[in-house]
Amino acid sequence: MGKSELRGTVSCPPSKSYTHRMVFLASLSEGTSRIKNILHSEDAEATMRACRGFGADITEDGSDLVIRGNPEVKPADIDVANSGTTIRIAAAVAALAGGRSNMTGDSSIQKRPMGPLLEALEAIGARCVSEEGSPPLSVEGPIQGGAASIRGDVSSQFISALLMAAPLTPMGVELSITGEPVSRPYIGATISAMAKFGVQVVAAADHKKYGVRPGGYKGTEVVVPPDYSTLSLLLAASVLTGDGLEIEAENSDLPQGDKAFLGILEQLGVTLRPGKRIATSSPPRLNGGTFDLGDTPDLLPPLSILALKCDRMEIVNVGHARLKETDRIGILCRELGKLGLDIEERKDGMLIRTGGGLHGAELDPEGDHRLFMAFCIAGMHLGDCVIRDTDSVAVSYPGFVQDMKSVGAVIKPD
Repeated sequence: MGKSELRGTVSCPPSKSYTHRMVFLASLSEGTSRIKNILHSEDAEATMRACRGFGADITEDGSDLVIRGNPEVKPADIDVANSGTTIRIAAAVAALAGGRSNMTGDSSIQKRPMGPLLEALEAIGARCVSEEGSPPLSVEGPIQGGAASIRGDVSSQFISALLMAAPLTPMGVELSITGEPVSRPYIGATISAMAKFGVQVVAAADHKKYGVRPGGYKGTEVVVPPDYSTLSLLLAASVLTGDGLEIEAENSDLPQGDKAFLGILEQLGVTLRPGKRIATSSPPRLNGGTFDLGDTPDLLPPLSILALKCDRMEIVNVGHARLKETDRIGILCRELGKLGLDIEERKDGMLIRTGGGLHGAELDPEGDHRLFMAFCIAGMHLGDCVIRDTDSVAVSYPGFVQDMKSVGAVIKPD
């Protein structure tokens, strides 16, 4: 990876989060849905495999999916590969079936916590078996619904999964959240996606209670918005490589918490040119500051690499990032430290100071797609870097390396 000055335009890929949600919801709907502008990636393929197993008919039509749903969920054996969102939503969907479903994934998935979700499913009638609260696991239904409670401080995906299954239970679900919920905007994304398919969720103002009445989803046509988690990485690339990159991203009425990165950039001193093509204008040194990522853990990789242009940056309240595809806090602290940054690792974040001198290094993202992209961008800024695990990027942005090369990134195979 050589020092690069990016010039040109790339298109922001569609949202991974909304692709997952819309494929599951269409697969649970009465009638036929068309999902436009889907993300073609390994994680999206995992969700499509799961939904086909549950009985949905899914065909690809260019960048669209046409899905004939099956609300009468069938039991299935599912391998989600590396997709944590898939296995969590699939576990709740499997609990709707009148039989046992078995689920597993790769070595990373087999470390992901599932216990709180399985306990909540058991409270409303499921029978669940797992390896110490992690995959591989089995879920047997059908659940009846009713009252359940779940921890909110581990993953918002647990809450999203229960809400998405809730309208297909005979009783609906009244869900109470214990602890302080994290990644709340992702729950909002789930609720907004459910509304597109005709189901309303009643949510308390403090995000501690949710209610879903029994009913069902109706097939519809929806458009997947741009992925602001990925857009944040592309904006970080623009800031670190000379402000010459423009990112095409269509506006959407669907909420995404990671839009908060636009405000973070402004706090750092970056001027944004909004519109269908977003561009940046950055000072020689960024302002730094303290940033709470409790609601937006996927902003940890793009924000942390911007510390390369700051004197001091503190990131707090993002301990749940340790439970992503990897321990993102631990890996970022270890690997960015190789570049010459002075990093104090904390349980729920990090304090980063610019050290005596920055330099290239060999960086290992440990198979994490977002860390791979972040390390590549850091390498474009500093030069003389080697980044491992190239194949990992297929999870969310298969065209990343080619897109970066098309706008001037100096990337050579090792």
